[in-house]
Amino acid sequence: LALWFPEKLWKMLESDQFRSIWWSEGGKCVAINRDLFEVEVLGRGVCQRVFNTQRIRSVIRQLNLYGFTKVQRDFQRSASLPEFLSEEAAASAHSQILYYYNPSFNRAHPWLLGMCKRR
Repeated sequence: LALWFPEKLWKMLESDQFRSIWWSEGGKCVAINRDLFEVEVLGRGVCQRVFNTQRIRSVIRQLNLYGFTKVQRDFQRSASLPEFLSEEAAASAHSQILYYYNPSFNRAHPWLLGMCKRR
């Protein structure tokens, strides 16, 4: 039962049922589209609920409790104004994506899942 949250997370990532959460960075990070996740996963009825919460903050708290750290995405900006404005629009849409990393949570190494312990 100590791995309850990481196991659920792994199964969601490996399932094609969810569009709001996926593997990123070659399977080393968890990517979450915050707005879509709130509707698709947390907005489910009681019988279909994946987590025992309807709040993204609670899911993020669980990620932190299991040793996940938020990864910041760095964007290179162009010098020209039209390119800069285009990149700003893309970055704004991208800001809804949350990235979390845990060295023991890696798609290529499922046996490491057992090392994801609650702090």
